[in-house]
Amino acid sequence: MIDVRQTNELTPRELVTIFKERTRVFVVEQTCYYQEVDDEDYQCFHVRILDDRTNELMAYARIMPKKDSVTFGRVLVVEKFRRQGLGSQLLKAVLDYISTHFPGLDVEIEAQAYLTKFYGSFGFKQTSEIYLLDNIPHCQMKLAASVD
Repeated sequence: MIDVRQTNELTPRELVTIFKERTRVFVVEQTCYYQEVDDEDYQCFHVRILDDRTNELMAYARIMPKKDSVTFGRVLVVEKFRRQGLGSQLLKAVLDYISTHFPGLDVEIEAQAYLTKFYGSFGFKQTSEIYLLDNIPHCQMKLAASVD
C-alpha cells in the first residue's frame, strides 16, 4: 500500500519508524555522519510503501516543495525488502504525487552518482558534474515538468 502524509498527519510511532530507518540506511549503513533529521521534515510529504498485511515500512522517500520546483530525497528500501522492484514502485509513486499536487513544476534532486542511470530511466537528466556531498559522490539531476 502506498501512503503519503505530511509530518503532522503521522503518528509518533510512524515518524520514529521513518527516522530509525533513514538513520539506519543513510548514517549507519553508508557510514555517513551528518544531521539526518532536519528542518525539512517539518514541512515535507512522507511517501511510504507499507506491507498490506503487517503495515510494516518497506520503502520511503520524502517530497519537499520549493518556490519554483519540487525536490525529493531520503529514498530508501528497507534492507529485507530490497531487490523486489520497490525502488521503481516508490519513485513512480513519488513522481505521480508530484505531478498531481505540484503540476507544472520541475523536479530537481541531488542524486547519489551511482543512481544516475536509475533516475535517468524516469526521464531525469544530469545537470552538474559529480561532487562530494557528505563524502559521497552526488550530482544534480532534473526532470522538466511535462507540458500538456
